[in-house]
Amino acid sequence: MAADQTLDQISEFELIEAITAGLPQAEPVRLGPGDDAAVVDLQQAVVSTDIVVENVHFRRTWSTADDVGRKAAAVNIADLEAMGATPRALVVALTLPTTLKVSWVLELMAGIQREAAEAGVSVVGGDLSSGEQIVVAVTALGDLEGRLPLTRSGAHAGDVVAIRGRLGWAAAGLVVLGRGFRSPRAVVEAQRVPQVPYGAGRQAAMAGATAMVDISDGLIADLGHIARASGVRIDVRTEQLQVPDPLQAVAAATGSDPYRLVLTGGEDHALAATFAADLVPNDWTVIGSVTEGEAGVSVDGADWDEPAGHDHFHQRS
Repeated sequence: MAADQTLDQISEFELIEAITAGLPQAEPVRLGPGDDAAVVDLQQAVVSTDIVVENVHFRRTWSTADDVGRKAAAVNIADLEAMGATPRALVVALTLPTTLKVSWVLELMAGIQREAAEAGVSVVGGDLSSGEQIVVAVTALGDLEGRLPLTRSGAHAGDVVAIRGRLGWAAAGLVVLGRGFRSPRAVVEAQRVPQVPYGAGRQAAMAGATAMVDISDGLIADLGHIARASGVRIDVRTEQLQVPDPLQAVAAATGSDPYRLVLTGGEDHALAATFAADLVPNDWTVIGSVTEGEAGVSVDGADWDEPAGHDHFHQRS
């Protein structure tokens, strides 16, 4: 099988063999690819799934196959982090056009494996199908290892809100790419591949966090999930938010507000959690507070009456 062949020139089983050859299997995997299902030893399983769809979450003119693979793995592992779990395994299902080159698929899988290895996760199986556009569906498995899950419903009045990771970078990259540019390079790379703070979810859980969420759709939108699930009011203070130089440059070039990128931009997959004020880990940044009141999110004490983040059924990311 040659890398420059297209998928309609090889068999499904040849491709599966090429994809799975040499995939490393770490503990607690007992049985990896090759059977009808994988076997993974987990004390308390945490399961999440996300799909990455061509021309919705990525474009091949913007991203390499490696970028797409890394992104598909990262967005799924981030959900396990948000539950305070230890990521363990990924199952990958691919829908692929038959005109796609074998080399692109192999590079995609190499990207998935590279991101999985960074997070300490094994790729244990999956499925293939043909279709008109590329769809990467990943199911992620984690283990709570005896810890309680960190849900969205545990925030209390008197807690503080803290984040770990970057905000607004991927949104700035989307603005740049949408205008046909490739600079600032840092934000373009952030749109292509998120930088998930691996290990931070377990760190928060062990530090005593009361609630946590993965920032996938926007800070205000996702904090809104915690506020509503917990029945509390969350107030974000803009003076406590960082607006790095690349975001300021994009905002200045487009005549927009850099804080909007930070407050509503999605796809960075930072973590936001609530803690008692004296339990915030040193490398988390406090950005607001939790109070009693009508469930929702305010910014600098005022209701946010603009779009709070991404909604797949009402706008394009």
